Amino acid sequence: MKSLSVLGSTGSIGTQTLDVCRNLGYKVVALAAGSNVEIIEKQAREFEPKIVALYDEKAAKRLSIALSDTNITVLAGENGVLKAASADCDIVLNAVTGIAGLRPTIAAIEAGNDIALANKETLVAGGKRVMDFAKEKGVKILPVDSEHSAIFQCLQAKGDYARIQKLILTASGGPFFGKTAPELEKMKPEDALNHPTWNMGRKVTIDSATMANKGLEIIEAAHLFGVSQDNIDVVIHRESIVHSLVEFTDNSVLAQLGIPDMRTPIQYALTVPERCESNVEHLDLAKIGTLHFYPQDNIAFPATDIARHALSIGKTATAAFNAADEIAVAAFLEGKIGFNDIPKILEKTVEKNFSNGDSFDEVFYTDKEARKFAASLI
Repeated sequence: MKSLSVLGSTGSIGTQTLDVCRNLGYKVVALAAGSNVEIIEKQAREFEPKIVALYDEKAAKRLSIALSDTNITVLAGENGVLKAASADCDIVLNAVTGIAGLRPTIAAIEAGNDIALANKETLVAGGKRVMDFAKEKGVKILPVDSEHSAIFQCLQAKGDYARIQKLILTASGGPFFGKTAPELEKMKPEDALNHPTWNMGRKVTIDSATMANKGLEIIEAAHLFGVSQDNIDVVIHRESIVHSLVEFTDNSVLAQLGIPDMRTPIQYALTVPERCESNVEHLDLAKIGTLHFYPQDNIAFPATDIARHALSIGKTATAAFNAADEIAVAAFLEGKIGFNDIPKILEKTVEKNFSNGDSFDEVFYTDKEARKFAASLI
């Protein structure tokens, strides 16, 4: 029976991770989240972890009172979350949203904990530095995102990274597939949040609508699998059944298929190389009937190409891209900017040179300065 620390336990990925833990009978030793006292209290009472942490210190005080009849230690602030990431366990599931997930990843690596990574920003901002640190500490970084999990599963089956010719990431196309740039100008937050196949958090759902998420995933894939961005393609697949593909040097292609349910990649990250019974719905291809694939429209949705450009610049440009995206998405959700303003802010921020290195200190400095710059554009 494996032991787990779940960071971001009250969010979409976190709650599905705990569902997987119920199914597998895994022990949860630590929980961490932002500020949702009601949900994390219920989780704590069910799974009885040793520690529970909330970023929000006022919320942590309320939680401490609520759990005063238990032996659970309640921690507060970033230090509390870092202690949850450093807990004595087999694996840390990092589903923290945004750049806030990078420090817990570093803490988990320092503690020697393997990481099931659902926090894109860890590799988008930290990139090679994170991968090098994990290798130095002998820590495995296992992908949870459905696309990267699909690639990982294909490579586990093939067992030969050296003969990769191309990685092919699939994208649902989001709620605005087929729309032109002038049509997108009129789109409101409620339109962008109406995703056709996945139930995700607000930030990720907007990233899917702008296609910025595919840019983030290209950056992640480049670091996870050691592949040049020139060998990473994107194809629109509306049904979200094929989660990604790997093309090898003999032009054969392996794909991973399944219904759109995040519990599948979560469970594989926790059980690899074993496969366990799952409560995820069976895939009935005959019932689905037809699968469709389309090229990506980089004219109407330029965010992916901007991410590629940031990756080609190197240094901390991808951290700047990520920071600008968080600021721009928040502004769009608040009605301060239009939908097409998001990629404009991304492009202008990426062109700024915030740092000439890629150390963790420079990543965090770039994140701070890029946020200020992006905010100044709103």
